[in-house]
Amino acid sequence: MNETLRVVRAAFVTLLLLALVTGVAYPVAVLGGAQLLAGSHADGSLVRDGNGVVVGSSLIGQGFESSRYFWGRPSAVDYDAGTSGGSNYGPTSADLRAQVEERAAALREAHGLAADATVPAELVTASGSGLDPDISPDAARFQVERVAAARGLPVQTVRDLVESHIEARTLGVLGEARVNVLKLNLALDELDGGD
Repeated sequence: MNETLRVVRAAFVTLLLLALVTGVAYPVAVLGGAQLLAGSHADGSLVRDGNGVVVGSSLIGQGFESSRYFWGRPSAVDYDAGTSGGSNYGPTSADLRAQVEERAAALREAHGLAADATVPAELVTASGSGLDPDISPDAARFQVERVAAARGLPVQTVRDLVESHIEARTLGVLGEARVNVLKLNLALDELDGGD
């Protein structure tokens, strides 16, 4: 009996120590290290409005529908981060072609363009994740006049705002120049006081 009690006690102490190391010490160390090394990125790159209220993440796209805002890429998952994914339509899909043509027609109408005017491809095609938070500088510039007119702002003021929100390639070589749509729209609200 004494031997059984000793073995059970040893097993219990081992279980307790492993639980503390793997369930408490390790997660705290990883979180602390991430906070120290990555700062806000460790918290999900949260973006706050002028009042400090979290309005989203700079890593996850949101749907902006009002003409007063810049629009991001369409989302095959309605911007639901819990169901990230694309449409799985291939380049020869008739359904994909119909969606793109519908989006392009709506974009031309919203911008007062001719029916055959060229529109940025990324504004009519969804990304692979359906949650891309960025657009190219050219796609943002394409929308400047619409946003300026909807807000009653000078076009040059909105154009300057876009230019000031262009993020360069990471480390100068990775990816492409981009504009984070959420950050740009928050800056736009700060510029004219929001809705």
